[in-house]
Amino acid sequence: MSIIEKQATEHLTRYVSDFICSTQLADVPQDVVALGKKSILDGIGLALSGGASHLGALVRRHLGELQLGAGPATVIGTRLKVAPRFAAFANGVGIHADDYDDTQLAVATDRVYGLLTHPTAPALPAALAMAEALDASGAQAMLAYHLGVEVECKISEAINPRHYQTGFHSTATCGTFAAAAASARLMGLSEEATCRALSIAGSQSAGLRENFGTMTKPFHAGRSSESGVAAAQFASYGWTATDRILEAPRGFFSAAGGGYDANAIAGRLGKPWTFADPGVSIKPHPSGSLTHPGMTEMLRLIREHRIEAKDVVRVRVGTNQNMPNALIHHRPRNELQAKFSMEFCMAILLLEGRAGLNEFTDEVVLRPDVQRLIEKVDFVVDPEAEAAGYHKMTTLIDIELANGRKVSGRADFGKGSPAMPMSYDEVAGKFRENAEFAKFPQARAEEVVAMVRELESLPKIATLTAALAHDRG
Repeated sequence: MSIIEKQATEHLTRYVSDFICSTQLADVPQDVVALGKKSILDGIGLALSGGASHLGALVRRHLGELQLGAGPATVIGTRLKVAPRFAAFANGVGIHADDYDDTQLAVATDRVYGLLTHPTAPALPAALAMAEALDASGAQAMLAYHLGVEVECKISEAINPRHYQTGFHSTATCGTFAAAAASARLMGLSEEATCRALSIAGSQSAGLRENFGTMTKPFHAGRSSESGVAAAQFASYGWTATDRILEAPRGFFSAAGGGYDANAIAGRLGKPWTFADPGVSIKPHPSGSLTHPGMTEMLRLIREHRIEAKDVVRVRVGTNQNMPNALIHHRPRNELQAKFSMEFCMAILLLEGRAGLNEFTDEVVLRPDVQRLIEKVDFVVDPEAEAAGYHKMTTLIDIELANGRKVSGRADFGKGSPAMPMSYDEVAGKFRENAEFAKFPQARAEEVVAMVRELESLPKIATLTAALAHDRG
């Protein structure tokens, strides 16, 4: 370990704070900037579609009952403007509402995919809300977003896998630090104040995986974004907190994970940026990311072999042992459970040949033909997938057909992953579909696509957030 890395380990929270305060947009490689724009556009589209869901209506009811009055930050897809922390909450819930948001990949082989985060859901709402409130530029908002994502991802990479495996939801826990980092940077906090903001965030870090498949999972993302904004605001007031929240024996890593790998974070922020290596996946389907390699391969097999649902006798899906630990709903009865059901995801592709927002509804999940086909899908732990390592989402598919044929396939990654990336134009296509789902004006959607493509040139982020305001029908 170098002297710099040793110092970073001994004073880890201060090292993270220094990174947040000292990094400039010029320090972010252009390929990372480009990758970030795809996730930003994706996140905005998801805030639109998620806000149009039942969850969005409940969030707006909650905001109304708080009697907040007018504020400076936009709730995307509405005419509501509230305090930054509450806009961050609403937009964070919206982005994660359909489990359709981007996913961080792991570096270490013992960091299972499920351990890591949905990086944009906590980071982007905080960056947009605080940037709008402070009249910041597109470049300032984008840098804050990148800093938040990088801090979130490296913290998630470093904490012991026990954190996720025993029930913590890392998007909720690590995401709070993302929102605090983004907010602190936009507020221009000193290194010392930023350190305190991270510490205040650490004491609000919460979220349990037992709530997967319920409305509380997206609540995690919204609350982590809100908590990070509040942490930075309290730090700006002079609120006191420890300067060792990450590394201390009673700090975040120890309490929430039983320890951490210092080599995964000390001296590693921006070296490389997580967006560049190992990367961030963007989802083509509104379901848990662990379903996506299997869904990508199933679609390939359906198209290549012209498989029809009526001809399927049995489907076997084999993965490593960590994937069933997250995909817990084997006989789903509603759309939220279906997002964490490998069986539903296989069945709906066989029946419809697609799996978008219109397929993930209670009505579709409960259709008799869907339920019958779900019964024909066996989701098991497979030795070959287990041997491939937990840093992959290896999925093996065997389809038994009525004519006696057997069709098989394997995928380690899904469409939208760095191994099979979506282009900006492909992400823009997903954004348009989400905007249409939210009944957002098509012409305005095209303006947003163009603005995000050149986000660093936007003089005021308020130009973008104003375009995202909309009267719901």
